[in-house]
Amino acid sequence: MTGSHPGRAPTPAPLTGSAAPCWVNLMTRDLGSAQEFYGAVLGWTFRPGKLGQDFSVARRGGVPVAGIGAVATAYRVAVAWTPYFAVADADAAASRIRERSGTVAVGPMALGKGRGALAADRDGAVFGIWERTEPATSPPTPDGHSHAWLRLHTRNAFDAAIFYGEVLDWASGRPGGCEVSYEKDEVVVDCDGRRLARISSGAVEAAPDPLVRPHWQVHFPVTDVPATVAAARENGGSLVEQRILSQGSEATLLDPDGALFTVTDLRGLAADDPG
Repeated sequence: MTGSHPGRAPTPAPLTGSAAPCWVNLMTRDLGSAQEFYGAVLGWTFRPGKLGQDFSVARRGGVPVAGIGAVATAYRVAVAWTPYFAVADADAAASRIRERSGTVAVGPMALGKGRGALAADRDGAVFGIWERTEPATSPPTPDGHSHAWLRLHTRNAFDAAIFYGEVLDWASGRPGGCEVSYEKDEVVVDCDGRRLARISSGAVEAAPDPLVRPHWQVHFPVTDVPATVAAARENGGSLVEQRILSQGSEATLLDPDGALFTVTDLRGLAADDPG
């Protein structure tokens, strides 16, 4: 499927540093419907994945940007976008998650060109870990933006930073690793000098509103937020929340199957990027 929506962003380069967000994956119920929606809204094209007929890889400008798997029902997990973090050893990282009161729901198991696991932190926010076991083949691109930018909404940002720091070896000082700093009441995560995530306090585990419960929020960069919102509505999605940034705007959307994601103006991401 080919999309030509004006809100699509320039092609970014993949992230490969240890403990950095390396991939985002959509768990959905209907692969065909998801491809139609994201192709129309974000201009993605799709190729079959190597994990079977229920998986595909979304591409932008010929470069892989995300995975989609029609596995929500099979794995009995929520329809959702999930970030995956690169780790040196998936088994060791899974053990650290359990030791720190997190949960490993699936894996570690063979996943693409590596081994991965689906987990949740101790407040219930779902994330994945992934260990590469084969060389990368994605072509490099000159664009300075990542495929996706992340925000963790959690009960206590500082507690969460300790959990992820211990699980993912943040602030280890290793080449390609992530560093943690504090800005006002938020924790900021930078990898290779580029801002990739913020961690915010205030989420409530039992809240009925999914935006208030602990969760990783996936932001996709676009060049035209209003046009992207309009395209989402035209293709069966809905607008949950829209915010004006210091530069540009962002909008949180629901796809037709109920997965939350956010589109953020490239200018806003650039303003938040120290690199």
